[in-house]
Amino acid sequence: MTGDRILDRTLAGRMTSAAEAAEQIGPGETVGFSGFTGAGHPKAVPAALAARMRAAHADGEEFRVQAWTGASTAPDLDGVLAEAHGLSKRLPYNGDPLLRQQINSGEVEYVDVHLSHVAQHSWFGFYGDLDVAVVEVAAILPNGLLVPTSSVGNNKTWLENADRVILEVNSWQPRGFEGFHDIYYGTRLPPQRAPIQLTTPMQRIGDPYLRVDPEKVVAVVATDHPDRNSPLRPLDEDSRAMADLLVDFLRHEVRNDRLHPSLLPLQAGVGNVANAVLAGLQDAEFEHLTAYTETIQDGLLDLLDSGKLIGVSSTSFGLSEEGARRFNDDIHHYKGRILLRPQEISNHPEVVRRLGLIAINGMVEADIYGNVNSTHVAGSAIVNGIGGSGDFARNAYLNFFVSPSTAKNGAISSIVPFVSHVDHTEHDVQVVITEQGLADLRGLSPRARARKIIDRCAHPDYRDRLADYFERAQRERPDAMHTPHLLGEALSWHRSYLETGHM
Repeated sequence: MTGDRILDRTLAGRMTSAAEAAEQIGPGETVGFSGFTGAGHPKAVPAALAARMRAAHADGEEFRVQAWTGASTAPDLDGVLAEAHGLSKRLPYNGDPLLRQQINSGEVEYVDVHLSHVAQHSWFGFYGDLDVAVVEVAAILPNGLLVPTSSVGNNKTWLENADRVILEVNSWQPRGFEGFHDIYYGTRLPPQRAPIQLTTPMQRIGDPYLRVDPEKVVAVVATDHPDRNSPLRPLDEDSRAMADLLVDFLRHEVRNDRLHPSLLPLQAGVGNVANAVLAGLQDAEFEHLTAYTETIQDGLLDLLDSGKLIGVSSTSFGLSEEGARRFNDDIHHYKGRILLRPQEISNHPEVVRRLGLIAINGMVEADIYGNVNSTHVAGSAIVNGIGGSGDFARNAYLNFFVSPSTAKNGAISSIVPFVSHVDHTEHDVQVVITEQGLADLRGLSPRARARKIIDRCAHPDYRDRLADYFERAQRERPDAMHTPHLLGEALSWHRSYLETGHM
């Protein structure tokens, strides 16, 4: 394993097994793990740590830790720690179903944070001390510099702030990753902050490597395990319809001189609709596209391969198994056209606003006035988290929120009188799209937004009821016509779903 992977003599001398490395993590400690959207997370140490937790619990001893990451990880991190009942607190984003269940049952505390905020809040001391960092790398160079892997996330911050560091050197990750990363070390704490000098998506402002104080490295573990490469669902009719609506709207903006024919840098959230939009751009007339996003899905690789996309900046991959194989087998083909940055830069509000992004993100529901819920079911149960959607939507040049108009075979309407949880206020939402249609909310008053959302985005099974609610709210609240609501009814659709299984 040492070969071309572990070239620093000092750190090579600290190689050990995953089980021995896990002994460096104690009960009650806070651990910063690498990983973002199933990419670049440690694979061996979490399993060994979970085994220690199960053994401690069998002996009647408490053994849980707080876990910080970049975003969601995989069954071999969040999953195994949840199965071992080994987590007391988790931040900032989770996608594991068992851990979600434990969060919603109250077993695990969950801090849902804008992804651009995590690193700076850690530096500010808002979350307390970081005891251990467990970070995956592709190689350790002779001078101790680290070659990152398929995600950067918060790794830079964890390596800097942790008291102790465990490195997993994963030979599944291509050695050719060297040179794909741009790690910015220029962030400062207030009041010493300076502007981030990034003016184009593919501009380099940092170093290709992560740095670590060798004195803090207590263990180096050799691994050979793949990322969580999630299969993509086949595109359905609803996804294609929403993609077509969005692409046609971009054409409309170009015709009206609000967008250049090469558009602006694209940001697309994770999921089927985002991939459908990217597929739609493949067949559209737009050329010389760029992307400044947080996750690279298969659709962005397709656009790179076709030449439609000339470069993409991100913090992580989120590929299918086939997409990961395609990238790993031909990694040098993508060098110079893909940059991976820390998420505090990929999601940085200042940079997002300066570059003027086109942001495309999913939602759970929107209400008739344009407030969007992207995290909760029926106001209380978390789904995954806000992720980076707030970072991008609030600061984008143009933002879209997309969702099918119904869920659960029509039992749930994605357009409701009032959202049960607000992640993106009406002030931050520009365009809402369902398979039924598109509502451009820019420059509209609340009542004008309501008419457009009901008419264009609501499913026909719910449209008349929404219109009836809106009309009655106006009649019964003549003194409150700016955003008329019937407070006794505003959440009645959600209550009905909880009581009967149908809105």
